[in-house]
Amino acid sequence: MLSSSILAALVAVFPSAAPTFYSGPWQNFPAMNTWLSFDDLFNRNKNSMFSTGSTGDDVGRIWNAIVENAKLGVDERVILTIIMQESHGNVGVRTTVSPDGVPTAGLMQCSNCPGFPGRHGLSQDEISSMVRGGTQHFKRNLQNWGDQWAASSIYPALREYNSGSVNPNDLSDARGATRDYVSDIAQRLQGWVD
Repeated sequence: MLSSSILAALVAVFPSAAPTFYSGPWQNFPAMNTWLSFDDLFNRNKNSMFSTGSTGDDVGRIWNAIVENAKLGVDERVILTIIMQESHGNVGVRTTVSPDGVPTAGLMQCSNCPGFPGRHGLSQDEISSMVRGGTQHFKRNLQNWGDQWAASSIYPALREYNSGSVNPNDLSDARGATRDYVSDIAQRLQGWVD
């Protein structure tokens, strides 16, 4: 039988392929002290970014853009996990359309955000502009939920980022958007990579 310390180390190195589904109010979601460090999360997600066609320079510029835009008051880990959920770090991700008919573009797939569909090898300014647009959008959502760096603000703000509205009693109530969005982000913050 494996000791608990060896098992914990294995889980940290080999994240679960079948994450736990979270739903209900924010209290049902993982505590922030279970989130991995930004460096660890970024390193775990590099291969996913490369697999989309993003170049080594693109990936380095994503790192720079996240660190730069975190100064707006959003944790690097949240910015990164939104990027991975929305585009898997593909700087050339296609522009999509929200259920309301609004174009959503860029690494963070949000309205009024620049996008560069089909392009890779982007400049730092181009990548930073995509991350800035998404980070500013999320910051507004965070402000709607108390603007605190606490799970009580972050998880509802993630729901609002994805669907535009929030049922605080069930953060999986997507109202036409992605039901598992907040749960998926919570898993990514704990190291899950798809």
